[in-house]
Amino acid sequence: MLFKFLKYVSPTNYFNLKRNNNTIVFPDWDALPKNIQAQIKLNKAYSNIEISKLDAGYQAVQKGYIGTTKTINFKVQIPIEDEYRFIRTYFNKLWVYYTLLWRLITLHNPFKELQAFLKTKNVRQVNVFKEYISYFEWNNFKGELLKQQPKVSVIIPTLNRYAYLKDVLYDLEKQDYTNFEVIVVDQSEPFNESFYKQFKLSLNIIHQKEKALWLARNTAIKISNAEFLLLFDDDSRVAPDWIANHLKCIDFFNAEISSGTSISVVGAKVPESYRYFKVSEQLDTGNVLIKRQVFKTIGLFDRQFEKQRMGDGEFGLRAFLAGFLNISNPTAERLHLKVATGGLRQMGSWDGFRPKRWFAPRPIPSVVYLFRTYFGNTLTRYALLKAVPPSLISYKYKGNVKMMLLGYMLSVLLFPLVLFQVLKSWKLATIKLKRGAKIEIL
Repeated sequence: MLFKFLKYVSPTNYFNLKRNNNTIVFPDWDALPKNIQAQIKLNKAYSNIEISKLDAGYQAVQKGYIGTTKTINFKVQIPIEDEYRFIRTYFNKLWVYYTLLWRLITLHNPFKELQAFLKTKNVRQVNVFKEYISYFEWNNFKGELLKQQPKVSVIIPTLNRYAYLKDVLYDLEKQDYTNFEVIVVDQSEPFNESFYKQFKLSLNIIHQKEKALWLARNTAIKISNAEFLLLFDDDSRVAPDWIANHLKCIDFFNAEISSGTSISVVGAKVPESYRYFKVSEQLDTGNVLIKRQVFKTIGLFDRQFEKQRMGDGEFGLRAFLAGFLNISNPTAERLHLKVATGGLRQMGSWDGFRPKRWFAPRPIPSVVYLFRTYFGNTLTRYALLKAVPPSLISYKYKGNVKMMLLGYMLSVLLFPLVLFQVLKSWKLATIKLKRGAKIEIL
C-alpha cells in the first residue's frame, strides 16, 4: 500500500494491491517524462524528498498519467506526520478525523497520533482532479483499429424491461460504427420474441429461462466469435459515436479494456475524474469494451456473484492483477437510468450495501466475499466500518457528507441490528470462500 493510512479511507481500492508481476500502478517520479512532471506539483512539505516523490506518483495516476514508465519501488518507513499530511491533502476533513479516531481506538500511541494530527492541522485539501493530464493527440488520432473494422459483439442481458430496451436498441441503430452484432439474453416473463422484429440490427436473441445475470453474460461471451465484447445494460442511453470511441480508446492507449463512464440519474454525484482519461480503478459491465484475449487469459465472470453484487468489480480486479490495462474513457459515456423495476432490482438488490429487509445481511454477502478474497479480513473490516454506516441512509443521498454523518449516528443507535446484519453477511461470505470461485475458462 502506497501510504498506510489509505487502509482507513480507501481500503479496497484496486491500486492498493501489487499486480501478479510484483509491481504497483504508481509511476516512479524520476522516470516520468518531463512534460508529465511539469503538470505535477512536487509537494516538498514531506519530511524527505523520497516521500514527496511517492506523493507525486499518486498524483500522476489520479491526474490521468497512462504510460509504461517503471513503477515505484519504495521501502522507506513513512513517519506518522507524513501519513496525516497525505490524508489531509487529498481527502475530506471528515476522513481525517475518522482516521484519527480509528488510530486511537486501535491503541496506537495517543500522544504521537495527536501530535502528528495537530502538526498538520494547517494543511489544506487539494483537488487532485482539478488540473488533469490532457492527451491532445486524441482529437486528431486516426488509428488502424477503426480502419480494420473488427467485429464487436454488444452483449445485453435483460429482464422485464422492454420499454427501456426499446430505446437502447434504437440508440444502437444510430451508431456510426456498423460492424457489430447485438446479443440479447432475455430472461423476461413473459418472453416477447416479436418485440425484436422492429429493429434494423444484427440481432441474436437468446431466451434464458433462469434469471441469472452472470450466466447470461457468460453465455453471450461464449456464443460470440467477435474480437471485442462490449457489455451493456438494458436501461442506458448512448450517443452515435459510442462504439467507435470505445475502439479508438483501445487503439490509442494500446489497452485491453475501455471502461466507459456512467452518468447515473440517482445516487452519488458524478466523480470529477470522469472528465478525462485515466487508468480505471473499476469495471462496470453496463458500459465496457473488453478484448476477447482478456477472457481467454483470466476466465469468465465468477458465478459466486449470481443474483448479488460486485461480479464486475471482481472481474475488473482480476484483470488488473493480471496486468491488463483498463482505461476510464470519458468519450464513451452512457446515461444510466437505474430504473426501479426489472433487472437485478427484481432479483433482490438495489445496491450492495442496502438490503431490502431489516434482518437481511448488510452488505450483500458477495461484497464481503470479494473483499476477503483479494484484500484479506483486516482490510475488509476497515471497508465495512467505512461503508456500512452511510448505507443506513437512502441511496439518493449517497455521497452527501451531512447525510453520511447521520448514517454514522444511526449506526450507533441501531448497533445491535447493524452488527447482526454484518455478522450474517460475514458468515455467508465464509461459505462462499469455502466453496471457492466458480470461474469458467473460455
